[in-house]
Amino acid sequence: MEISEIIAASGNEGKIKEIIKIFKGARVIPMREAGFDEEIEETGTSFRENALIKAKAVCEKLGKPALADDSGLCVDFLGGAPGIYSARFSGEGEAANRKLLLERMQGAHDRRAHFECAVCLYLPDGKMFFGVGRTDGHILEEECGTRGFGYDPLFYSDYLKMSFGEAPAREKNKVSHRARALKDLLEKLKTL
Repeated sequence: MEISEIIAASGNEGKIKEIIKIFKGARVIPMREAGFDEEIEETGTSFRENALIKAKAVCEKLGKPALADDSGLCVDFLGGAPGIYSARFSGEGEAANRKLLLERMQGAHDRRAHFECAVCLYLPDGKMFFGVGRTDGHILEEECGTRGFGYDPLFYSDYLKMSFGEAPAREKNKVSHRARALKDLLEKLKTL
């Protein structure tokens, strides 16, 4: 299936850059640039549900294919938290989220964690396609690196042998949960 134009149902510049790099054959337009500036309430109980909610809302409003993701950091020591609440873990932004995570992880010997992502492509005819991805690592005891966004400076990638905060975008995109979910989606679309 060929799609020439996709609305990225996100306001996060980092996510949009990743989508653009992976969906090379399509013109990716950020939702605000396309005329969608409403807040979408993420009421789902899973990454998949939240991705669907966002993609459907943007597609139905603009009448164009919309791609949304929902992703988060799942920490074993915290029983999978912050999970779907990763972006609003502290309620005060990315730096505060990282600070709260470090506070909650004090004294933890088990620092295993993974990023998980679900992406949804929602089409004007109501068809929807999903991709999923995961990348494993552990939580560092202090921030390392200034690249990326969100929890990247605290997440040490088992695959890259460095934090996502240290990894060049090109390297991170090879193993990131979002890249894997987008590639999973692309593979599924190729079979249609």
